[in-house]
Amino acid sequence: MANHSVHQAFELFCQRAETEHGIAVGCYILMPDHVHLFVTLPAHGLTLAAWIQALRSVLGKRLVALGHQKPHWQEGFFDHVLRSGESYAQKWNYVQLNPVRGRLVANAEDWPYHGEILPLSFR
Repeated sequence: MANHSVHQAFELFCQRAETEHGIAVGCYILMPDHVHLFVTLPAHGLTLAAWIQALRSVLGKRLVALGHQKPHWQEGFFDHVLRSGESYAQKWNYVQLNPVRGRLVANAEDWPYHGEILPLSFR
C-alpha cells in the first residue's frame, strides 16, 4: 500500500473528510500492509467504522488500478482512544518507528509515506 500514488489518494481522501464531514486526520503513516492514523470525528455524523470502510474502498480502487490484487485489507481494524496530548505524542513516537522496526529505513524521517493532515489537539 505504501507508494506515491496511494499516498496521494490517502491525503486527498483525508482532506476531503475534513471539508465534507468534519473529520480531522492528524499524524499518519502508510506501511506496506497497513496504516496508522490519528483521527477525530464530530459528535454526530459518520462512525469511525463507516469512515474506515470508505477509506479502504477508495484506496482499494487505487491499488487495483495499480495492478495490486485483492485482498488489500485485513478484516476489521483496531482503534484506541487517546485522552491527552501527552498520550498522542507518546503513541506517535512509537508509531513513526514502524518503518525502522520493519527494516524498511534506517531512520523514521527517511520513510516517505507519513505526514500530518491537520494538527490535532487534545484537552
